[in-house]
Amino acid sequence: MDTISRLLRMAQLGATLEKHCLLGAGTRMDVARYGELEVPFHVLLEGECLLYVGHEVFELRAGDVVLIPSGAPHRVVTPGPGRPRGIVETGGDAFTTTRSERGGDPVIDLFCGHYTVNAGAGALLFRSLPGAIHVAFGQSAETDEVLRGLSALMRAEASREGTGTAAILAALCTVLLAMVLRSARGAANAVWTAVTDPGIADAVGSILAAPGQDWPIERLSRQVSMSRATFLRRFVRETGMTVGAFLARARMMAAAELLTTSDAPVATIADRVGYRSESAFTRAFRAELGTTPARFRREHGPGAPGPKAGGDTASGGRL
Repeated sequence: MDTISRLLRMAQLGATLEKHCLLGAGTRMDVARYGELEVPFHVLLEGECLLYVGHEVFELRAGDVVLIPSGAPHRVVTPGPGRPRGIVETGGDAFTTTRSERGGDPVIDLFCGHYTVNAGAGALLFRSLPGAIHVAFGQSAETDEVLRGLSALMRAEASREGTGTAAILAALCTVLLAMVLRSARGAANAVWTAVTDPGIADAVGSILAAPGQDWPIERLSRQVSMSRATFLRRFVRETGMTVGAFLARARMMAAAELLTTSDAPVATIADRVGYRSESAFTRAFRAELGTTPARFRREHGPGAPGPKAGGDTASGGRL
């Protein structure tokens, strides 16, 4: 299984298209912070607007996608004179339609939604990514083709809004995320799921496929035909992490999956993901996830109370 497919399976991803925004000039839409296991996204189908996420400002044009792994509060602003207008919303079976106060022709056509992930591999995956990722239309012919096709399908289904629309849009949003994770090469910060160096991509894939193996630098650099120094330099440049930090995270993602999908003893899981002792594994697990493996299993494993993250595709707008 390829890296992106493996990551999305481990994350137990859920997807929801919450809003179809048809906003006129001079409109401001504020979006509150999302939950710990929720990742908002925006897809601009037509027009131009600004997206403010913390201290970052993204100039969005038709075809652009923004993913916000941090879940931070943010603001969408359309250009226009005078005091910014607010929004009004109309509920629907599949999503909410959002328009500008006092009417007027829309200048942007924007889809807004979020992904849900589990508390283990999914949380670790998105925690390892930049706070906001902007994939701009026009960065590559391959990415543009996928974005154009997805946008057309999403718009057609949204205009239809019939039986099965919510499920179809959720599936298309999942495709969108896979595209973002493999195509975010133009982001200001390193996005390790979209490394451009073939050798580093090979090393990343090998570690994710078998995190329990011993992965000394010499083995990895030899595998990709690089000197040790070159490999280390390129790995940090491409992933934004050291090899040790990446290996630790890959092992914890695998461990979290085993804890929630199997009844294997903690000591056995520790051995499977590359730790020689259960105590060392417990310390590493607590450092990454803030809890012990045993407690994590009680809260998120088979038979744990409450709904599992990643399985909810119900609408839930935030303003």
